[in-house]
Amino acid sequence: MGALDGLRVIDFGQYMAGPLAAMMLADHGADVIRVDPLSGPMWDTPANAVWNRGKRRISLDLKSAAGRRTAQELIASADVVVENFRPGVMDRLGLGAEESTNSNDRLIYLSLPGFSADDERASIPGWEGVVSASVGTYSGSLMADAPKPVYTAMPIASSYAAFVGCAGVSMALVARERDGFGQRIEASLHDSLYQAIGIRGLKFLDRAAPRGPVPWVGPYECSDGRWVFFHAAYSHFIRQFCIAAGVPQWLDEPWSKASEIQQDFSLADVARAQLTNIFLTRTAQEWEDLINQDGAGPPTVRCLDSAEWLHEPHAREAEIIVELDDPQIGPMLQPGIQVRMGGTPGEIRGPRKALDADRSDILSELSRTAPAAMRAPGQRLSQVLEGMTALDLCIILAGPTCGRTLAEFGADVVKIDNPSRENGILLHEDINRGKRSLLLDLKRDEGREAFMELAADVDVVVQNYRLGKVGGLGVDYESVRRINPDVVYASLNAFGEIGPWAERAGWEQLAQAASGMQTRYGDTEPTLQPFAINDYGTGINGAFGVGMALYHRLRTGEGQQVFTALARTASTIQSNLLHGYEGKRWDEPHGQDAVGEGPLHRIYEAADGWLFVGAKPEQADDVPTESEFRTRSVAEWIAELTATGIGAAPIESVESAMTAERAIRLGLSVTREHEGRGRVRTNGPSVRMSRTPVNIGRPAMLPGSAGAEVLGERASSLSEAGVLVAAG
Repeated sequence: MGALDGLRVIDFGQYMAGPLAAMMLADHGADVIRVDPLSGPMWDTPANAVWNRGKRRISLDLKSAAGRRTAQELIASADVVVENFRPGVMDRLGLGAEESTNSNDRLIYLSLPGFSADDERASIPGWEGVVSASVGTYSGSLMADAPKPVYTAMPIASSYAAFVGCAGVSMALVARERDGFGQRIEASLHDSLYQAIGIRGLKFLDRAAPRGPVPWVGPYECSDGRWVFFHAAYSHFIRQFCIAAGVPQWLDEPWSKASEIQQDFSLADVARAQLTNIFLTRTAQEWEDLINQDGAGPPTVRCLDSAEWLHEPHAREAEIIVELDDPQIGPMLQPGIQVRMGGTPGEIRGPRKALDADRSDILSELSRTAPAAMRAPGQRLSQVLEGMTALDLCIILAGPTCGRTLAEFGADVVKIDNPSRENGILLHEDINRGKRSLLLDLKRDEGREAFMELAADVDVVVQNYRLGKVGGLGVDYESVRRINPDVVYASLNAFGEIGPWAERAGWEQLAQAASGMQTRYGDTEPTLQPFAINDYGTGINGAFGVGMALYHRLRTGEGQQVFTALARTASTIQSNLLHGYEGKRWDEPHGQDAVGEGPLHRIYEAADGWLFVGAKPEQADDVPTESEFRTRSVAEWIAELTATGIGAAPIESVESAMTAERAIRLGLSVTREHEGRGRVRTNGPSVRMSRTPVNIGRPAMLPGSAGAEVLGERASSLSEAGVLVAAG
């Protein structure tokens, strides 16, 4: 049932990143053996019921010679190892990447440390908050900076390390299937956060950044005191809203036209006042039902809290939320599978097992398992997807991020945009680097025919239209599969491919609103989380799914469709909190005054700024009081605390993270000349692949500038590209 059936994964992970990554592999068929300390997981949390589902379990004392020998035997029998200790810890135990891959050259060894091995902070305890502090995570909402640091309970760093790491593993499996060799992968929590920064770090150095129609996108209070998030970013959505709301006369007003608001920003205040008043005339549920009644209205959703999302009928019917009977907790609602596959759907193999439940079976298997055979050196790939091709039909962030990630792994990605799209190609410089650019109007016969000829011999197609939209254009999976039976076709959307909301359009903000993220981060008004975490996370997870599908195709010759969605990602990111069971308490930090989880994991103000401190309970006596922190500088406190083994880091802004010397040197922040746009700063890839490194690729091309090249090299009937150019 899973693309990863037959693979063995050894999970040494603790806290969140490692266990979450291994869980995502288990959900797709891998036999994951969870190695616990004798006393159980280092973090005693109900979330372990999520992260350790579907795994077999054995407890080992890695400080003992016998425990280390068993661990070495497990690694020798494995396809994949997952660990997220500080750099050097596994090496000192004799279980490190170099030693393990030297003895098993087919092994894929995934490390998810807080800070990378080459980071000067590598020895600092990489707690979620400590890592996040230095990458601008506490600098405020996606829409506006905050006057002081704001803590978010979202474990963005741990989640992104797992997402980036799983994408790396699936791609490393593709490389191994192609040339026979494994490799080492590192996706540190710190470096992976640069993938989440995304558009917050995008900067045009030679011209002003473009602005959009702000008042038609935002949260609005309704007559019952509840809020909806409303997203009418385009003129057709504004028209649909005005007609549904019974105010068609608004369409004649200048403040209802995005183009005029962009010319005269004072109109935005008028539009916001009108929208504020009209939303107060109905309840939040009434507005959601009215606007979405035919599935085609402007994306609008009630701002739910996480407890409501767990029980929302769509979340349950779409299997974004599932129920398992945990042996310790009992019936438990929790996030479902992040990526769904059409041919190898995957499944949750069961609830978490008891500590050490599978010891006898695992040890018995080891006695019968020969270590993997060493392979003779052969021709190796320079990049995982070299020689493979992809067509990217996506817009905005999530889908194009999937295509961008495939390009970073070496695929030749052709980005196809609509030549008449309103507002042009948004955020082009961020999400279309490394691709060749082509403009095709898929509503015209000539455009569709050109696309289908390109699709006839492509390896991957990626699209993120709402459900049913590509079918109307005739470029859906079934249509492509008829001419290209083994194609891998990735479909990304807002709310999933099944369930009552499947046909709704949606963006980052809608996924945050529905899943409880905005309610948790806001006070009286729902507030967007710091980064576009669902968009970028969904794009990376889409690449994870494509990698698994390509791996399956290399073994069987079968293509298939891959699905993931913003709402799935929003639920997975909240897997530390998003579970429901008898006695559940929703007591996590929330609101714009949140500073942390408690005195040992929180933001403190020093004499000259702010820092984050992360400590273990046994270190409590070494953590100063709030008033003591104000007596000395951030640098002084960090030096003193880290010398005692406590994690500490300064609270940095996104700008300081993007201008940090290390980020620039390693390509996490890249400034390049873009044709027609001058110098533009974007983030770069963060995953480290020891044998098939990723590559940032070319700067984003001028839209359509590769059209003649792409069409001319593919099929004879497309060689006269001038016909298409003349047709627009």
